[in-house]
Order: sequence, then structure tokens, then C-alpha cells
Amino acid sequence: MRHQVLGVVIAILVAVGLVVLYSSAFIVSQTQQALVLRFGEPLEPVTQPGLHWKAPFIDSVVYLDNRILDLENPSQEVIASDQKRLVVDAFARYRITNPLRFYQAVGTVQAANSRLATVLNSALRRVLGESTFIAVVRDNREELMHRIAEQVNREAAGFGITVVDVRIRRADLPEANSQAVFQRMQTERQREAAEIRAQGNEAAQRLRARAEREATIILAEANSKGEQVRGQGDAERNRIFAAAFGKDPDFFSFYRSMQAYEASMKPDDTRLLISPDSSFFNYFQNPLGAAAKQPAAAN
Repeated sequence: MRHQVLGVVIAILVAVGLVVLYSSAFIVSQTQQALVLRFGEPLEPVTQPGLHWKAPFIDSVVYLDNRILDLENPSQEVIASDQKRLVVDAFARYRITNPLRFYQAVGTVQAANSRLATVLNSALRRVLGESTFIAVVRDNREELMHRIAEQVNREAAGFGITVVDVRIRRADLPEANSQAVFQRMQTERQREAAEIRAQGNEAAQRLRARAEREATIILAEANSKGEQVRGQGDAERNRIFAAAFGKDPDFFSFYRSMQAYEASMKPDDTRLLISPDSSFFNYFQNPLGAAAKQPAAAN
């Protein structure tokens, strides 16, 4: 009986020891850091990963992220120094570098995001409000983001946070202004296109007029040269005819008469109103033509 009671007591002591041991140990992973709270009061933070110990049933552990955290800031309107409105979309990256101060100042990541968003918005308005629209959009964005990060870092140090980076994702005109700017740009481009098109039409008209003038000159010169060549050909033809006539006037007269008959007596209703004793019909009355009639008249 005594052995049974002793066994039960030992089992109870072992179970209690295991519970105490389990309550005393906690593990911190590579991506975490921890705060040990004793009766709600924080002790020294635990930043080294591995197995750690705490007072059982007295201490509690709060785990905090050790990685770089994101803060997505909603878009907001900012007025630049030249009184132009800008819609700015920015974000920040931060890390919890002082767990004790972080726990005492904000407590949770959600609360830290809310406080840090307020600080980021204030820094955006201060820095961008001192800059022009062109500087924000194009010229000095990198420098402006660096200044914003410095200001946010100074204020975030009170939360146990170190800001790693601040970036302006987008900085643009509001939608209504963007549409107005787009319409103005479109109108300017259309005006430039119309001006370029008018200049092109003017140049085309000049080229077309020059080409037509040159074509007219070329045609006139070609016609003039053609007339000259034709005149020379007619003169040569007449010379050849005259030479042929001088060599054999009877044959030449006969040949020309045959050509006249062929040209005047074509088919398809040919009509001639000429006296029968006309010289045109000499070769119809006498195969030798006028040359044969002259000796007969002499007799």
C-alpha cells in the first residue's frame, strides 16, 4: 500500500515538474523578438533567437516582429508651393528596434501603423508643401523622399521604430485637373498637327505647281522640237518629191493622180460632183493622161 502511495506521489511530482518546466520555457524564432512581462511590467527584451526561461505562472511573453514591416499610406491631396494640388501615394518600410519602448508607446503593430501614418502624412505635407509641382513630379523626387524619411525617422524614434525607407509611389494631379491638362495637351497636339498638315499641304502645292510648270515647259519644248523635226521631214519629203518630179514628170503625175483617186473614191457612199471633162479624170479618158492629149490637140 505504501509503495502505491509513493508511486502516486512521485507521478504527481513529475507532472507538476513538467508543468513548471513547460511554463518556464519559451522559444524565440529568427523572425521574432520578445518581451517578458512580470505582473504586467516589462523586463529586458529578448532579441536572441532560441530557448529562453521565465518565472512560471508569474511572467508572460509578448512576441514582436523582428522583420521589416510595411506601412501602406492611403492617397492624399497635397498643395505644392506653386499652389498646385497633387495626389500623393506613398509607403514606408520600418523595423522595431526598441521592443521595450515600442510596447510602452504603441503596444501593437496595428497601433504603430496608425501613429506612423499620421507622422508620415505630416512629413509629406511639410516637405512637399515647400517644393514645386515640377520638383515633386520630375526633378527632385529622390531628395524629397530622403528628407521625408529623415523627418519621419526623428518622430518615429519615440515609438521604438526605425524607418528604413519612404517612397512616393505616385505623385500626380487630381482626376479633374488631369482631365483638363489632358484636354489642353490634346488640343495643343491637334493644333500642332493641323499646322504641320497645313505646312505639308503648302509644300505639296509648291512641289505640284513646280512639277506642273516643268512638265508644261518640257511638253512645250518637246512639241517645238517635234514641229521642227516634222517641218524638216516635210521639207525633205517635198525635196524628194520635187527631185522625183524633175526626173520623170509623167510618172510623178500618174502616181499623184492614183493617190488622189484612192483618197477620193473610198467605199461606203463616195460621191463626187465634178465635170466629166475635168483634168481630174484625165487618166480615165486616156491612160497617158494630159501628156497624151497635148499632141492630139496640136494635130
